[in-house]
Amino acid sequence: MVLLGGLALPAVADPGDDGAGTPTRAEVQAAQDAVAGQERTVAAVQTDLVLANQRLERAAIRAAQAAEAYNAARWQLSEARAAVRSANARAHKAERLLAKQQRAYGEVIAATYEMSPELSSVKAVLGQDGVDGVIDTAITTYQTTTTLDEIRSSFQAAVEVADLATDEAEQAKQLAAGLADKADAARERAADQEAAAASEASRMAKRKRALIAELAGLQDISVELAARRQAGLEAAAQARAAAAAAAEAAAEAAEQAEEAAANQPPRNNDPEPEDNPGDDPADPPTSDPTPDPEPDPAPPPPSSSGAQAAISFARAQLGEPYRWGADGPSSWDCSGLTMGAWQAGGKYLPHYSVGQYDVSTPISSSQLQPGDLVFWGSSSSPGSIYHVALYIGGGRIIHAPRTGRPVTEDSMYYWIPPNFFARP
Repeated sequence: MVLLGGLALPAVADPGDDGAGTPTRAEVQAAQDAVAGQERTVAAVQTDLVLANQRLERAAIRAAQAAEAYNAARWQLSEARAAVRSANARAHKAERLLAKQQRAYGEVIAATYEMSPELSSVKAVLGQDGVDGVIDTAITTYQTTTTLDEIRSSFQAAVEVADLATDEAEQAKQLAAGLADKADAARERAADQEAAAASEASRMAKRKRALIAELAGLQDISVELAARRQAGLEAAAQARAAAAAAAEAAAEAAEQAEEAAANQPPRNNDPEPEDNPGDDPADPPTSDPTPDPEPDPAPPPPSSSGAQAAISFARAQLGEPYRWGADGPSSWDCSGLTMGAWQAGGKYLPHYSVGQYDVSTPISSSQLQPGDLVFWGSSSSPGSIYHVALYIGGGRIIHAPRTGRPVTEDSMYYWIPPNFFARP
């Protein structure tokens, strides 16, 4: 009965037991069923705790995705505004060239008008210079007309260039205006998702407290002990997931090393063959042997000074708060922190996690070196990336996780295993 959980069972009268009674088989089975039912209830509560954590995780991912979508919209808007500035500069240059061509065109037209009466006038024939003067005037008029044709062509080209530049500038302005609206909408969505994640976190915190209290009652232990046990279970599950991810990365590294070794050309340690009598050593071989395939080039190593500067910068921000869309100097989001870190390391990265992956060299987890970037995405497509961190070596990262968690140093597998890696 002690093994059955200390349940109080009803006694059945037994003539030989002074009324103390012995449980019947049916009562023993009922007690066992009650314990089994209690165990199922404990399992159900633990399942509910897992589901609560999953809801928190999904809410955090949605907030991160919305925040990075806002960063993407801001980055696209920044690029569009730069294109507007460039288009405006081209349009202004074209307008200045057109004005210059207009002045030259007008001057030649005026000169031609002034010379034409002189050529057709009888005074030019009977004048002081006579026939020579007429010839000189005719030559000048011909040259002026030729110049007029050239300037007319240049003027027409300048008009076309100016029109094209003006159209490009106008299109760039319209695109930027549309992207500005898109950025505003993305900002609103990010704010909504951030608020939703905070609300979900509050609800799930209450839900988890209630579930742990229920668990404590079912297990007949204190709430504090139940909370510690649950935290231990979650930490152990996280450690198992991290170990599995690390083992997978190690296996991938070993496989890549084997492939690299297999791609190396074999060494020939055999002695040189002796020439056969009658063979002409001057005769070339009839055909060249097929060369061994070249192994894929390894990504260039990170600049040690740049990587160290990036890591030092990130370390200096530890403890500073997370704020979506922030890129310093005293608050950060994930891509804002890595952008600032590598700016200190001498390289430009956009304030946008997908953009940072796009401008970097993709690598595998086995190739990670300090200063590289570690990414989380919701699918196998880089376009799904929503979080980025700075790798500092030893399986550790520095990152700005989310609202409520400041810039911190964590295991690379502290959460969901990352699925993209790149070298700036």
